[in-house]
Amino acid sequence: MDLDEFARTSAPEHDGDEFRKENNRLLGIPLDGTVTVKAGSMVAYTGDVTFTGKASAEGGVTGFLKDAVSSEGTPVMEAEGNGYLYVAEQSKKVRTLDLDDGESISVSGTDVLAFESSVDYEINTIGSVSEAAAGGLTNVYLTGPGQVAISTHGDPVVLEPPVFTDPDATVAWSSDLSPSVSINKTFEFGQTSGESVQMEFTGSEGFVVVQPHEE
Repeated sequence: MDLDEFARTSAPEHDGDEFRKENNRLLGIPLDGTVTVKAGSMVAYTGDVTFTGKASAEGGVTGFLKDAVSSEGTPVMEAEGNGYLYVAEQSKKVRTLDLDDGESISVSGTDVLAFESSVDYEINTIGSVSEAAAGGLTNVYLTGPGQVAISTHGDPVVLEPPVFTDPDATVAWSSDLSPSVSINKTFEFGQTSGESVQMEFTGSEGFVVVQPHEE
């Protein structure tokens, strides 16, 4: 195709005031106020937008860190202004969710891409500190109303409990589930399975989202 056709067919559409998937790996956010996004995820913006980095998990929409339990830090930043913001993360696929008032979902800290300022959140760790450090088990409990965007390596699959999952492949789970962490013993003397830490989801309701990739 020629340059004019390429520019015309590749241009994004800015209709509406909701999160928009520009493609499978790029999220568009119409901005009139504030939104919280993963630090470093901005790839472009139009209009007048300022960014404020956050480095604490204390109180309100101030960000979250995994440094307390692992070497992986996942800070967020607040984008404020009027314009249109584009965010992405390492070519991971983007999923958008609409949370009703009081509706909640728990998402792995590494997989939260963006959420509206109307969404409240709480930081949780699964299991003991030592177990969390082994599996990087810090999650973000998001409560609506508002939109949330998560990112996944490849196409995720949604499973129903009871199910065991690899913590590094677990993206999110419904708020009515409370997973526990188990440590697998070696199956032979001097050998391990390579799957020493597992998350166990029990119950008869809810869902668990896993991706075909270990973070």
